[in-house]
Amino acid sequence: MTPRPTPASGGDAPRPTRRTSSPTEAPAPPARLPVPGSEPVPDPVTETVAETAVPPGPRKRPKAAGTTAGKPKAATADSPRPATVPAAGPKTTTGAAAGSKTSTAKAARAKTAGAKAAPAAPAGAQAAPPKAERPKAVKKAAKETVKETVRKTAKKSAAKAPTKAKPVKPRAVKSKDDQVSPAGPVAPAPAGDLAVLPAAPLSPDDRGRLLHGAHHAPHDLLGAHPVPGGVSFRVLRPHARAVAVLAPGLRVPLLDEGDGLFSGVLPLPDVPAYRLRVTYDDNEIDVDDPYRFLPSLGDLDLHLIGEGRHEELWKVLGAQPMTLQDVAGTRFSVWAPNARGVRVVGDFNYWDGAGCPMRSLGGTGVWELFLPGVREGALYKFQITRPDGSHTMRADPMARQAEVPPANASVVTSSRHVWQDAAWMASRAARPVHEAPLSVYEVHLPSWRPGLTYRQLAEQLPTYVADLGFTHVELMPVAEHPFGGSWGYQVTGFYAPTSRMGTPDDFRFLVDSLHRAGIGVIMDWVPAHFPRDDWALAEFDGRPLYEHEDPLKSAHPDWGTLEFDYGRTEVRNFLVANATYWCEEFHIDGLRVDAVASMLYLDYSREEGQWVPNAHGGRENLDAVAFLQEMNATVYRRNPGVVTIAEESTAWDGVTRATHHMGPGGFGGLGFGLKWNMGWMHDSLDYVSKEPVHRKYHHHEMTFSMVYAYSENYVLPISHDEVVHGKRSLVSKMPGDWWQQRATHRAYLGFMWAHPGKQLLFMGQEFAQGAEWSEAHGPDWWLLDPSYGAEADHRGVRDLVRDLNTVYGATPALWERDTVPEGFAWVAGDAAEDNVFAFLRHDAAGNPLLAVSHFSPVVRPAYTLGVPDDVPAWVEVLNTDAAGYGGGGVHNPEPLKPESHPSHGRPASISLTLPPLATVWLRPA
Repeated sequence: MTPRPTPASGGDAPRPTRRTSSPTEAPAPPARLPVPGSEPVPDPVTETVAETAVPPGPRKRPKAAGTTAGKPKAATADSPRPATVPAAGPKTTTGAAAGSKTSTAKAARAKTAGAKAAPAAPAGAQAAPPKAERPKAVKKAAKETVKETVRKTAKKSAAKAPTKAKPVKPRAVKSKDDQVSPAGPVAPAPAGDLAVLPAAPLSPDDRGRLLHGAHHAPHDLLGAHPVPGGVSFRVLRPHARAVAVLAPGLRVPLLDEGDGLFSGVLPLPDVPAYRLRVTYDDNEIDVDDPYRFLPSLGDLDLHLIGEGRHEELWKVLGAQPMTLQDVAGTRFSVWAPNARGVRVVGDFNYWDGAGCPMRSLGGTGVWELFLPGVREGALYKFQITRPDGSHTMRADPMARQAEVPPANASVVTSSRHVWQDAAWMASRAARPVHEAPLSVYEVHLPSWRPGLTYRQLAEQLPTYVADLGFTHVELMPVAEHPFGGSWGYQVTGFYAPTSRMGTPDDFRFLVDSLHRAGIGVIMDWVPAHFPRDDWALAEFDGRPLYEHEDPLKSAHPDWGTLEFDYGRTEVRNFLVANATYWCEEFHIDGLRVDAVASMLYLDYSREEGQWVPNAHGGRENLDAVAFLQEMNATVYRRNPGVVTIAEESTAWDGVTRATHHMGPGGFGGLGFGLKWNMGWMHDSLDYVSKEPVHRKYHHHEMTFSMVYAYSENYVLPISHDEVVHGKRSLVSKMPGDWWQQRATHRAYLGFMWAHPGKQLLFMGQEFAQGAEWSEAHGPDWWLLDPSYGAEADHRGVRDLVRDLNTVYGATPALWERDTVPEGFAWVAGDAAEDNVFAFLRHDAAGNPLLAVSHFSPVVRPAYTLGVPDDVPAWVEVLNTDAAGYGGGGVHNPEPLKPESHPSHGRPASISLTLPPLATVWLRPA
């Protein structure tokens, strides 16, 4: 069967119908399809063009130049080397056989009749005989003939040219990193007949490695290179029938070497600005040669990559659409230090990378190739030749867009979003986050309103969150992940927002819309582990690369995933740059770092014998500590106003301490801005889940948090983890009947918002959803439908959340001194028999707010509490038992004036009515 054409990159022709996903092995190229990025071009050369192009149509075995009936004819001693030496295989076509006006061999015979003959190369020979084996007369004649041909063709071209032009050398154009690339114009190549001499043959080793995808320097073998006597061209175009070099006033076919290789030496003074005309069985296209471009990565970039210090790694690795030497295309680069070779495959070459081998750039482990004509939207992967010679197809670790799962190819992309949040970005650093109001609504974007795109979410989410008064949203991981049931916590595309809801620019639009609504955006970030998918990071280049080579340090015991090797500089760079990438490219305001505890401890979830101590014999992961410190320092230095938040469930010292401040354990702080208070969450939920009659025995669970409240800067999280997998929703944790459950739910939220620390509430809990959350259908929004009988109960809870946020934001006492003891004072911390907790909060100016939580289902009238004697009266500012919230309406309508009766160690006291299962906030009148 006739081979089908494999296209190359280049040009602007429409692409064929795109695959929905990339194959594991490259399929046979489809028949009769134009090459994407290129187009059939009519012959631009008129009578000045050499008539040596291979005409399209059926292939025939040609006769060798200078032969009769297939037998070699003798050549004179002064004749040049044969104009064309037939290459191996039946497809060999010579310039003479293709119909040139003047046979070079014939001209030589006419000039040197009677001289001693030298045998021509036999048909089917792959290349000219080695130089040492040729007679001296032949070598001398060849050398002189090349000089004479160059002189005559140059003179002929000058005579035909309308104006006299001097040949010029390629103009040196400075690239990004002051590399010199021959991108400038050259003098028109001589028109007319050019002798195509055979190029020096590739060594068997070079040829084999090139064709197998295991060559580290394909640019040394392919493209155009000056050689004695002219310019050598070699092209790798699998499935092509012929390849010709095109330049101004020049079109010359190359010789077929077999296996898709075409080559030849043209007697030109310099490398011209050339293109290639590639002929397949059923079409002919003009393309730019990828192997005529110098690397676009500079020495500084490569040095920083090698040092693990490139803070903008996404700008140099991955797929970057760009223009080089006035040619539009995409630069592909990937870090794969263990690979024997890397090739680019994609829908632009029918997933056959045989013609697109990449070059290795020094000892950095980086491979690079610029493919002309490959545009945004193209699908691609890297075909890696492993150390053992086998091949693997991998998605790009630095891809900034991916296919919609379950497809997993990477997508060439660049941003065109115009940001409109300048005011937000300029003001977000005005106040330190731990001294500012921070009330967070946690969202799983795919299920908040199932089926909505990023842009549709941008129409609804900012309005909803702003109406409820939250200052921030926290998005569960949005980086690309193959399994939706992981909720984004098993990431394969660390630089790509998931394509399930749109493009990266669509996600930028959502963030922009939230900012314009006055809402900050925090994003869950997962640098602790990654899945084992064989098309992603696991043993990326055939050996452990992103993961540790020691299985005891690489296998995560809980999730069946792999842990990053934080001690490897390039891996640490990959993650640190990723943190800054989200902040800078998507204007993210905060990173909540998932599973920090699993990173910090070598023995995390491991038994004796399953872990290896550190260099000091301890269980601390020193590499992970250094990574977290570097990540936090880099993010805060580059992005003022951004906050990092640790989900850390142990008593590690100094999670939110500055990295340069040493702690008692000999470690500097990890450098986070905030830490999730997992202890408060577990203790408080355990308390409220008890029957009221039993709560007095668990009173300490609500007060213990104040023992360590100022050891770190805390967030109080009621997150997704607490309302799934049998843990029940927040309201369903509460005992009693439906009224008591909702009342306790409201009282708990009032206690939480008044407690020192920032607040986080997962979606659906703001309106007391009774069912556990499911990523399949999201919150039960139907509970807020007016046609539902209990709609008022759920709407009342949501109204309470709105008022909690409103009063919270307007009361600095609730947030200004969250992290210092001066902002809090107990009034009644030991009223276990009454199930009462009362405390004062103070702002920086000393203004107080009194918070009282009562977790018994009875009314307590005339309840006495000690208060400062400098406040003339107290008024209710919020009561969770208000009738509008679904409560009983028990409240204190009049201002409460202190009496001079000491109580709770204070000189004055007030007497108030405590509603059942309620929290009351009072402020000075």
